[in-house]
Amino acid sequence: MNLSIWRYSHLTLAVSSFLFLALAAITGIILSFEPALEKINRPTTPSLSQVTLAESIPVWKKQYPSISQVEVDDFHSLVAKSSDFPKDIQEGYIHPQTGEFLGATKQKGAFFEWVNALHRSLFLHELGRFFVGLTAFLLFLITISGILLLIQRQQGIRNFFKGIPKDSFAQYYHVVLSRWSLLPILLIALTGAYLSLVRFEVFPAAKVNLEVDFDKIKDTPQKKLEDFPIFKNTSLSEVKSIEFPFSEDPEDYFTIKLKDREIAVNQITGEILAEQAYPFTQIMSTLSLDLHTGRASIILAIILAIASGNILFFIYTGFAITFKRLSGKSKNQFTAEESRFVILVGSENGSTWDFANGFYQQLIKLGEKTYISTLNEYQSYPSTEHLVVFTSTYGAGDAPNSASKFQELLSTDISQPSSIQISVVGFGSRAYPDFCQFAYEVHHSLGSKSWAKPLLDIHTVNDKSEEDYALWAEAWSAKTGISISSKAPLKQPNNFRNLEVVSNTSNQHDDTFLIKFKTKRWTKVKSGDLLAIYPANDHRERLYSIGVVDKSDIQLSVRLHENGLGSGFLHRLKAGDTFKAKIVQNSHFHFPKNSPEVIMICNGTGIGPFLGMLSQNNKQVPCHLYAGFRDKSSLGLYQSQLDEYSQQKKLNTLAVALSRETEKLYVGDLIKKDAHQIATILKNGGVIMICGSLAMQKDVMVVLEQICEKELSQSLSHYQAHEQILSDCY
Repeated sequence: MNLSIWRYSHLTLAVSSFLFLALAAITGIILSFEPALEKINRPTTPSLSQVTLAESIPVWKKQYPSISQVEVDDFHSLVAKSSDFPKDIQEGYIHPQTGEFLGATKQKGAFFEWVNALHRSLFLHELGRFFVGLTAFLLFLITISGILLLIQRQQGIRNFFKGIPKDSFAQYYHVVLSRWSLLPILLIALTGAYLSLVRFEVFPAAKVNLEVDFDKIKDTPQKKLEDFPIFKNTSLSEVKSIEFPFSEDPEDYFTIKLKDREIAVNQITGEILAEQAYPFTQIMSTLSLDLHTGRASIILAIILAIASGNILFFIYTGFAITFKRLSGKSKNQFTAEESRFVILVGSENGSTWDFANGFYQQLIKLGEKTYISTLNEYQSYPSTEHLVVFTSTYGAGDAPNSASKFQELLSTDISQPSSIQISVVGFGSRAYPDFCQFAYEVHHSLGSKSWAKPLLDIHTVNDKSEEDYALWAEAWSAKTGISISSKAPLKQPNNFRNLEVVSNTSNQHDDTFLIKFKTKRWTKVKSGDLLAIYPANDHRERLYSIGVVDKSDIQLSVRLHENGLGSGFLHRLKAGDTFKAKIVQNSHFHFPKNSPEVIMICNGTGIGPFLGMLSQNNKQVPCHLYAGFRDKSSLGLYQSQLDEYSQQKKLNTLAVALSRETEKLYVGDLIKKDAHQIATILKNGGVIMICGSLAMQKDVMVVLEQICEKELSQSLSHYQAHEQILSDCY
């Protein structure tokens, strides 16, 4: 009776999952060759266990002054980021001891990327990942039931490896090979199932957040990098990544991610400023991924390949045994409702529309019924077979202006009557940490819908790259059989304004400067809009927040970055110089028309648009400015304007936080201090505007969330939804 139960359980599990198992096994075999091939393509270097951080970091810093990060990749090669590499290469391999540049990094092979996506998610994204995770769990159950059947067949564990009567080919080798493959298959199943559970956050993922006490940072005694104790005692084989200080200020520090913990190291004294061990779940996830992929060892990769091949063999022999046992038993030209193709666009400043419109025109010329609109106008499409999304990302992974309502619309009762093939193309710049984040969210949200059938995996285009777009166009054409030009449909920027430089005032104490331009009286521009410049006279666009002062002049507050394309161009301009630029409306960050009171929060050059808003605050709406700077000299560039606005009663209060003076203060500290006043202003319908760095915005949002919950018994999202919290950070 027990034998029958286990046999039918084993058979039922195998039958119910054999298609997914076969696909997973085939792709697993292919992927098992990847570690070896990738290792061959990497430069040969000494073992990382033989090199300490004390031996390597000083050499790297000397050879590459602008080095920002070094990462140990999955194949034990060092990948560094620096603007000092030859031929404008930003990322490349370096020698661990000499720092020698060994070549630019190579993208992962497209074929392996494709196979990997199929192996992980069947091109169905979260739904596919669920099926793959379920398949891994079923493989685990199949393996367990197989072990029990084998123990029963051999009449106990002691006889597990005893001889087997040679019956049919399928029967004999199904048993023989299973004895040698059960452990590696069990390893594949367990690690695959665990990784899926982690993916779906069944195990809570505790985030590592180093808390550095900036008040306790010391700048003495000064030590050489090679004398730091932590560097002396740490080999590169223990390291996952190293983030270098952005500047020589004591507050900037090394962030070193080891295999078991993360540490912050004072760049002057070598003192450990903060340290946090990784949670058990994170360590287990890394270990599971190493064991599941075989990337930790070529020998393990070969074993996993053989085990995956045996899974295919077991599927064949298992069915052969069963069949033998059961033998004998049996502008738009077309409306959204009639269009076969629908293109939805998410764009903040209009550049994404260039690609979308070019794609639309090609389909129309081919005689295809096509409809194009914004993501905010998402609706039901009864005749649509293909939905193509072109979207950029705004700010810290947020939706652009024309897509701000899409996620809400998608979660409503709007449903599609039939299956639709979806394709998502994300546009952005890899210079920002949240590269194409919103596009990924859209792809995930669409992929979770039962009617949505992903035609391609999500594709991203970096900095309007024609090559990136061409790859997607070719892939889409191959999938659909519709020939679309792979050349990016870029248009040269238009609607240029001729601007004349009135003044370019630098701060003698730091790298910020104020530059003012004269515009025509009829130019429609408001403080908070963006000035788009094209410093290299090509498609590369750089945006700066505008402050309108002296009735119609445009003023920018800019920080000069080393090798900065846009900031360098602006810094070189002199009074009387002229050039062309474009005004980009940024309506979500204009001075509120009907607010009884306004709070402005900024740091550094983020004060720029607020200077313009205060200049034009002729109705003397009560305004309170909370500004963060490094020191008093950094504030000096703006002091005269702020004094003038205070005298004119356009600025009611000014609170300044200086992070590098004796009493170190940050903007968040000022907000905490005035928590009750800020809560009262929000309660009375006031608006809070935030401009500056994303790091500052993140800290301020945390404080505002606490104020809202404690003082107002409301969530911060409540006030965001009522447009009382506005931000424009970078």
